Amino acid sequence: MSDIPNPLGAFDIFNSRFEAKPKKAKKSKAETIKKLFSKKIAKKLFGKKFATQARTELEIQELVVPEKAIAKPKRPAFQITWASNASEIKEAQRLRYKVFAEEMGANLPANPENLDIDEFDAYCDHLLIRDQESLKVVGTYRVLPPHKALEIGRLYSDSEFDLSRLNHLRPKMVELGRSCVHADYRSGAVIMALWSGLAQYMQKHDYEIMLGCASIPMADGGHYAASLFNSLRNEQMAPVENHAFPRLPLPLDRLNGGLEVDPPPLIKGYLKLGAKICSAPAWDPDFNTADVLTMLRLSEINPRYAKHFLGL
Repeated sequence: MSDIPNPLGAFDIFNSRFEAKPKKAKKSKAETIKKLFSKKIAKKLFGKKFATQARTELEIQELVVPEKAIAKPKRPAFQITWASNASEIKEAQRLRYKVFAEEMGANLPANPENLDIDEFDAYCDHLLIRDQESLKVVGTYRVLPPHKALEIGRLYSDSEFDLSRLNHLRPKMVELGRSCVHADYRSGAVIMALWSGLAQYMQKHDYEIMLGCASIPMADGGHYAASLFNSLRNEQMAPVENHAFPRLPLPLDRLNGGLEVDPPPLIKGYLKLGAKICSAPAWDPDFNTADVLTMLRLSEINPRYAKHFLGL
């Protein structure tokens, strides 16, 4: 089965509702630039350097969450930490259970403490995003580094794909999984914190590649997934030497793959960042999703966003 429900970013925030609407604030210069919609006018008002920087920041906001859904916090409200003991790992597992089992209906193994636990957890580093006021864990990712993947003998993705062509990349490749955000905190700020934490982790340990499965819904029987895969441009696909092969392929030849479709917001966001799709869709019958293997190299992050996430 796929890493529930989308190892490379299962946030599903783009249609979420916020309990409290943000108060109307004075328009920033960046917002003024967007309203004017003219870089030429923006240059006259604020100067060339600011106009370019502000428009980039606006694009980053739109990358993680549509403008209408952005809830601007009054101040930086989140801590980026990594679990350092079993108790903190349980906090991540409890959030995962709440999102995956209780909210999304995933069929997880029964656990008396309502925790989502599998054999990979003990080998992973667990990224935690905490609300600074309550100290509650509101977002998480788990990361399987290469030396721990060697210990357990495989990646989670190995269960869905033949990764033979990627074997030479394993020493510098981490696998992302079990990502989720609490329903009350699905804002761009939490996702930015998660992505920033991952970027810092990659740089600290000198890793180059992030790998994971991205899930595509199959409520229509797979036509959307087939059409989405067929619509990918050559530059969005990994080079053939980095292709992986589904162990249970989605039967593309039996589906209508010619529909005009847009990618799910998260896949669209990762493609904007510079991620590549490495495989045709694998069918996950347990969760009725089509999963594609997605790879993001730090060296290939879109320069427009590299400064924000990597400080480059």
